[in-house]
Amino acid sequence: MRLTLTAYATVIALAATPASAFISQNGLVVQPEGPDSFFVPWRGRGGPSDFWCAAGDYAIRVLKLNPTQMIYRASEPPRRAGEGIRFTLRSDAAASSTGLAVLGATGAGITAGHALGLCEFRRKLRERRR
Repeated sequence: MRLTLTAYATVIALAATPASAFISQNGLVVQPEGPDSFFVPWRGRGGPSDFWCAAGDYAIRVLKLNPTQMIYRASEPPRRAGEGIRFTLRSDAAASSTGLAVLGATGAGITAGHALGLCEFRRKLRERRR
């Protein structure tokens, strides 16, 4: 039953997604906006790490970036309810912060590999809650 509901929700999300969009492994949509920027719209519950997971997944699997390449948050935090987050590959277009609690980090960027690693972190949290 749970698998059927998940499959149904995925079909609904795909039907409402622009053709050029990417569905990340955590189900969030990533919409390209140009050669060096992309947008992750809000799709229900999700914290900053969910948006960064989608950004990292897109950067590595679609843009074919090296995991050491920096990704920057372009939308100034905090994200308001119902808003998505815009990301960029340009440090000069970055916001003031990532919106994440990252020890030792400054600025609005993390590596693509770090962002992708947040997908695994979130997956492990969900498994512990079960």
